[in-house]
Amino acid sequence: MTLYTVMDFFVLLLYLMDYILIALTSLLASALTFFSGFGLNTLLLPVFALFFPLDIAISLTAVVHVLNNCFKLGLIGKHTHWNTVLYFGIPALIASFVGAYMLTQISQTKPLYTYNISGRTFTITWIKTITGVLILVFMAMESIPRLKKLSVSPRWIPFGGLLSGFFGGLSGHQGALRSVFLVRLTMEKKMYVATGASIAFMIDIARLTVYGQNTLSYTVFRENLFILLIAVTSAFTGAFIGNFYLKKMTYTHIQKIVIIFLSIIASGLIIGII
Repeated sequence: MTLYTVMDFFVLLLYLMDYILIALTSLLASALTFFSGFGLNTLLLPVFALFFPLDIAISLTAVVHVLNNCFKLGLIGKHTHWNTVLYFGIPALIASFVGAYMLTQISQTKPLYTYNISGRTFTITWIKTITGVLILVFMAMESIPRLKKLSVSPRWIPFGGLLSGFFGGLSGHQGALRSVFLVRLTMEKKMYVATGASIAFMIDIARLTVYGQNTLSYTVFRENLFILLIAVTSAFTGAFIGNFYLKKMTYTHIQKIVIIFLSIIASGLIIGII
């Protein structure tokens, strides 16, 4: 093997790293979703944020999220608890339009602060700051045992739908709040997962309707179709693995690594270096 061959190999590897990172994150995040660990959006959004403007990253993540939920419903949709979908999902659907609209408005606001380091310009914006804070908050809700055990009386389910839908539309973070309001319901695990997927699907359709008129144009969608296909295929694979091992596996050690990764990305967004 010649030196040029080795160099060509590493150049190709570097070119593929973006795709490999997104593929692995999609697969892992989708699998963890089935294990009641981190949600797909919580893990995938920070990765997309490394390569795209944040409003576009949120929109592209939404495409992967809705298709992954379709796939999950194909696997276990028959277990859906439709009364819960009605009482939680309808308020969530309405609120998701509001959250998505707020995202489109926030993304158009002027920067909060601009600064330079070593000749490079960094910008702190409302959308980056809000998204970074939300990543930290929902990461805590999905990883800290005491916060994971938070629960609210079932009589507050419609209000929970409003909260989950609003934040789902704003940044895609909806699963942790949904769990707080639905965890007390007596559902076996597959019914719980299927019901959550049904509600998430409703929120995703609503927010994509708004995104499609603003941040997710046909041109943006077409230009990023290949990377979306990679992310969706990987997410489908993760969902299949998660469904197969639903009662057998946990990811405690992986979650610790993910917490560090998410904290770095969120902090980078808040201070404007990402």
